[in-house]
Amino acid sequence: MIVASISVVEIIVLVGLVVIALLFAGGMLAVSRRRDKLADGLLARIEAADAALADARAQDKGWERATIEAAARAAVAPQEVQELHLVQVVDQPGTDADQAVFRVLGADGTEHTVTLGRRDGAWVAV
Repeated sequence: MIVASISVVEIIVLVGLVVIALLFAGGMLAVSRRRDKLADGLLARIEAADAALADARAQDKGWERATIEAAARAAVAPQEVQELHLVQVVDQPGTDADQAVFRVLGADGTEHTVTLGRRDGAWVAV
């Protein structure tokens, strides 16, 4: 029977490497869980800020929110709309270059973006 001789130094180095690997893996797991926990709240805050900014911009320019929402709903008809979020307002010189971008969540769970523009004073899908 052959017995391999392992010195005390080798054992200490091996144990040290195992401890470092376990600490690294535990740290990665903790950071991953924390990131996932904070990501949902951060995304919600960003979307709320974007919506508030778009709303403020639309109100500042005298746009009628109900009118552009009706046009967005008409653009996705006959799909039933569960949620409609104004996410961007593009205000170029002149009224015919104005655009409003909506994020539409359908009743069936589908999500897509609708871009509206003004043509002859009316909001239409671009």
